[in-house]
Amino acid sequence: MIFKENFKMGLTDIGKDNKIKNIAILKMLENIGSYHSDVAGYGSNDIPIKKLTWILLDWKLKVLNRPKYGQTLEVDTWARVGNRFFTYRDFEIYDENKNLCAIATSKWTLINIEERKMSKITDEVIDSYNVEEKEVFPGEKLDRLQIPEDFTNSIEYTVIRKDIDINKHMHNLYYLDLAYEALPEEVYENRPFDNVRIMYKKEIKLGDTVICKYTKKDNKNIVVIQSQDEKNLHAIIELE
Repeated sequence: MIFKENFKMGLTDIGKDNKIKNIAILKMLENIGSYHSDVAGYGSNDIPIKKLTWILLDWKLKVLNRPKYGQTLEVDTWARVGNRFFTYRDFEIYDENKNLCAIATSKWTLINIEERKMSKITDEVIDSYNVEEKEVFPGEKLDRLQIPEDFTNSIEYTVIRKDIDINKHMHNLYYLDLAYEALPEEVYENRPFDNVRIMYKKEIKLGDTVICKYTKKDNKNIVVIQSQDEKNLHAIIELE
């Protein structure tokens, strides 16, 4: 089943030239995914009952045409079958003229909140989402991103209360904010980036201090977020 929702762009959604920001796009995608899960019976209000919550593992976003302030966008989403421990969700965004503006895919796992470990994605869960076979990136896989050897810039950041989500971790969208802060000024001024990839590895919690390291490789701006002692990898972000 393809699930649809309309979102009107506001002031907080726009950046350069009054065009939609990447974080605003991801916020819309996150919200429509949540709305779909509400209908399927695995949304936020169902967590206390079913003891299950979805955890995001990966984003891949490609912006084709960046709409300007004030438009009402149609966002479409659908679930795709992965395996017993991972599943996928794809997205399309259309402007008011029905032009395709962006496509995205994401990878998710189901967590048992009492046992704090991955739960098998059963046939009951899959059937509740009426999965589709359609792929926005046909045949492409979300391969594991690698940590570069050298970096040219870095910042440190300590997580505060506003960063924390319902799972008591730093909210997944704020990883993109951190990546932008780690960019050199001349790179940051070249935004918006039309290709975004975020691979999440280990959650960041309240009070954690992380180091965000930047480099450019193969025309991609890469930010690696690690623990302060560099022993734990939290995420890798690619911007192009």
